[in-house]
Amino acid sequence: MRIGMVCYASHGGSGIVATELGASLATRGHEVHFITNDVPVRLNRYRENLFFHRVEVDTYPVFPYTPYSLNLAAKLLEVIHTHGLDVLHAHYAVPHATSAYLAKEMHRPEEVRTVTTLHGTDITLVGVKPSFYEITKFSIERSDRVTAVSDWLREKTYESFGREKDIEVIPNFVDSEQFRPFPGTKERAPFAAEGEFVLMHASNFRPVKNVETVIRVFERLRARYPVKLLMVGDGPRLLPAEEMVRSAGLAESVHFLGAQEYLEDILPLADLFLLPSEHESFGLAALEAMSAGVGVVVTDVGGTREIVRHGENGFLHAPDDVDGMVETIAGLLEDSSRLARVEEAARRTAVEKYGLDEAVDRYLKVYEDALG
Repeated sequence: MRIGMVCYASHGGSGIVATELGASLATRGHEVHFITNDVPVRLNRYRENLFFHRVEVDTYPVFPYTPYSLNLAAKLLEVIHTHGLDVLHAHYAVPHATSAYLAKEMHRPEEVRTVTTLHGTDITLVGVKPSFYEITKFSIERSDRVTAVSDWLREKTYESFGREKDIEVIPNFVDSEQFRPFPGTKERAPFAAEGEFVLMHASNFRPVKNVETVIRVFERLRARYPVKLLMVGDGPRLLPAEEMVRSAGLAESVHFLGAQEYLEDILPLADLFLLPSEHESFGLAALEAMSAGVGVVVTDVGGTREIVRHGENGFLHAPDDVDGMVETIAGLLEDSSRLARVEEAARRTAVEKYGLDEAVDRYLKVYEDALG
């Protein structure tokens, strides 16, 4: 099968899922073409059957803003013509599904199929804006097949856009051989002394990720315990977070590591992963932490409730429940055997329920159904 993969090239979950899926499909012998504005963040080495096509963005004085969606549609059409694609898989509704539909119509609609995967903010933040609502609804309904990464996101999509289109839930996944616990703790020496507890947060530092709450929780814990905080990622709330840390006098206890491509080398450094987002459609970073044998404290709003069972393989708290998160983490600091049990259950959940191979099988079935 020849598949065009359309995604964002950034560190966000949608781009990571698309890249990991595409790489696995290529390993199975399918021909996968990534079409985006830059090399996806985890497309970091040569793989047979895997190709990249850059979308060139042109400027013109009459355009106040560059129409990327049109450049993307034209590039998709070019790749369809040149490589005979069977399926265009758009990750994110707008603009990717919109551009995929336009490319399909410019070609011959009966010769290529479109699959759209909804990832979260394309529905909850972008798609519901009045300026995007109708084009988002149209793009979903005109896709040959639509998937969502959680039951929660499917229901949110139905609530906002109606039930005219069937949506299949295929949860996000993790390569549990790649994301696995470290055998020892010596790798964390640059960040924490022996006996210090390491708390970690990793995200794209958008407002929805609620990084200020991470720092508030850490500040409360630091007053009582020997704790260090690792902040992984980059984005619009990074500079305010750094200023908040300096103002609180925590600069020596917090390490900002920036955007990291090889998160599997960093997550196992943590004793606990904190993700108090305003909502998460799935929570891929939390799943990767669980696969690395790290306990998680995550938001109870969104798809994380489908992954985490409170008190068993992790902990759920409201995004603004600073007191609750502090007490949960303090309890684990004082009961290492309980933390060990949670870590084991977290790893087991990732391995047994969110494996890579099963997800790839399900996406292949979606492609085959779309092709008829």
